[in-house]
Amino acid sequence: MTHLPATALIRAKREGRRLSADQLYAIAQGIGGGEWSEGQVGAFAMAVALRGMAPQECSDFTLALRDTGRCLRWDDLPGPALDKHSTGGVGDCVSLALAPLVAACGGFVPMLSGRGLGHTGGTLDKLESLPGYDPYPYPERLRAVVREVGCAIIGQTDDLVPADRRLYAIRDVTATVDVEPLIVASILSKKLAGGAQALVLDVKVGNGAQTPREDDAVALAVRMREVARGSGLTLAPLLSDMGQVLGREAGNALEVRAILDLLTGAPACPRLRALVLTQSARLLCLGGLAVDDADAHVRLERALASGAAAERFARMVAALGGPSDLLEHPQRHLPQAPVQLPVPALDVGFVQAIDVRGLGEAVIDLGGGRRRPEAGIDHAVGLSGIRERGERVAAGEPLAQVHARSRDEAERAVAQVQSAFVLGEAAPEAVDAWRWLDQA
Repeated sequence: MTHLPATALIRAKREGRRLSADQLYAIAQGIGGGEWSEGQVGAFAMAVALRGMAPQECSDFTLALRDTGRCLRWDDLPGPALDKHSTGGVGDCVSLALAPLVAACGGFVPMLSGRGLGHTGGTLDKLESLPGYDPYPYPERLRAVVREVGCAIIGQTDDLVPADRRLYAIRDVTATVDVEPLIVASILSKKLAGGAQALVLDVKVGNGAQTPREDDAVALAVRMREVARGSGLTLAPLLSDMGQVLGREAGNALEVRAILDLLTGAPACPRLRALVLTQSARLLCLGGLAVDDADAHVRLERALASGAAAERFARMVAALGGPSDLLEHPQRHLPQAPVQLPVPALDVGFVQAIDVRGLGEAVIDLGGGRRRPEAGIDHAVGLSGIRERGERVAAGEPLAQVHARSRDEAERAVAQVQSAFVLGEAAPEAVDAWRWLDQA
């Protein structure tokens, strides 16, 4: 393979030239090995944003990212290795419930997840709300947790897709989060390295999604399925609505608490619960653990009602260094913000539309997300009790509750949230919560 410096490869893509598999391999190795500077990685990401990638380039880059580290194999497990991924949304904590649910029904879920991107939250950030939780276990520990508990939600360790780990962080601060080829390569390189046999892909649509337009979301799902098919991974894509927050909470510890409520039978957002069950059911069918969707739902409801799913989540947390009494004393371990302020509605009417991206930005401004890759996160802050589209509110009634570190920050967030809600006299038309793209 002819060696080309980073600048030449960046220039080639900036000028719209198609890169070969060898060139893309060199780029991935340069990013993962640290030979490329942050500026060069950001410049390459921007070149892809401007010029795109042909389907074969995208496939080659996905495999090149995967091969910057080791690949896990789960052939010795007594059941299928299954996984799920979302393109990112505000309040999207489905993974936290899906993994233990599927494990309680006989599947194994070694889930490689990421941190927040742009205005959307990250699964790892949410789990790190729990003191001691280690998202980067040694390989032996990971294998033991998956075998014994049935699920482990972890991040990319130094030897698992290290190039994407670095690229992922730099995309977050270079306005390249929503670049389709980079989304595809990032997601599938992780999932292929994680060793899953089947994957449910949740592509978000709406103003709070990385792909707001449905046409773009469908195109992304189709490209993902093509790349997955070429690598031997079964992928089931669906579109789900991000024109409103998924659930009632947005913020790391707040979303973990919402999932604990869902798993333990406490009142939970019906939309969140339904999407968790829908995606989990499809995975059970893909893994041969249920004969059809109805059978899968019966098994899943049984796992919830019996407490088996909650017990799997608690065991996973404890096995990865978190508290051992999480189910008994969640408030003892999940951080709480010292200032809480309601967001009063400025008018009366139905919630006609919500600027979900704006709500995500409000959480970041409170400290619940990152503006720089190295920045820390305040896991306690965020929004709770967020109103749904179509709900009727009176003037002065709360649109949400702000959880903040200081009074000044809380008051700024109140104004941001108020500006994100559009109220009107008529209820809005219903929107499909999700649809599978089996025929896309």
